[in-house]
Order: sequence, then C-alpha cells, then structure tokens
Amino acid sequence: MKNHQVQVRVRYSETDQMGVVYHGNYIPYFEIGRVEWLRNKGVSYKVMEENGIALPIVSMNINYKKSARYDDLLTVHTRFKSQTTVKIEFECAIYNELQELLTTAEFVLVFVSLKTGRPVAPPDYILELLKTID
Repeated sequence: MKNHQVQVRVRYSETDQMGVVYHGNYIPYFEIGRVEWLRNKGVSYKVMEENGIALPIVSMNINYKKSARYDDLLTVHTRFKSQTTVKIEFECAIYNELQELLTTAEFVLVFVSLKTGRPVAPPDYILELLKTID
C-alpha cells in the first residue's frame, strides 16, 4: 500500500506565543510520517543505518495552508510517489481533527552509503518492498 497515516499531538514547545506551530516544526512531523511509513512496511530506519545506508532529504517543498495549534491532534498522511535508481519520493499532508488540510509537502530522499557518503542503490529488501506497492 502506498499510503500510511500516523497521529502526532502538538506539544507546547512546538508553538509560539500565540499557540501556533512554528513553521520549522512541521518538518519533524513529516519525518515521523516517513519513518513510520517505512516501519509499517517492515523496514527499520535504525537497522538500515546499522547496515550502512542513510536516507537524507535532498529536496523538499512545503505549502502551508492553515495553522496547527497547541494540543491539536494531527494526522500525518505519507504517500509513496516514486523511486528511481537512488532516489525515493514522498507526498505528504497534515490534517487537524476537523479533517482540515493544514500543510502539504513533497520530499525527495537519496539512499547514501554511510561509509563513502555517496549515493547508492537501495538495498535489495527495499527494492523488493517497492515492487509490491500498488
């Protein structure tokens, strides 16, 4: 399945004096979504790194539609978009409890060898996983 959802509660420390989520704090919410997307597919990011592969972001585009606020329960939607030789792309969205769209984003990540710091092909188990996604 291409899609995954995870919920995150906005913490006080993530907001400004008006109780609005600071724009930079959406990036960790999206990271939670991508890591949990992988975990849901049986891939541990920790194990992947222990095996010498990292997955850094090389491009992101975020569009803010409406503010999230302190104590909101957010739902982070993560959708696999595509995969090329060394890149993987995700489309993401965050909704509040009223199902209002707050933020959308697109991320491009690259599989990188932790030993060399250079792009590498995804591990075979990831390639097999991506083949099964409908």
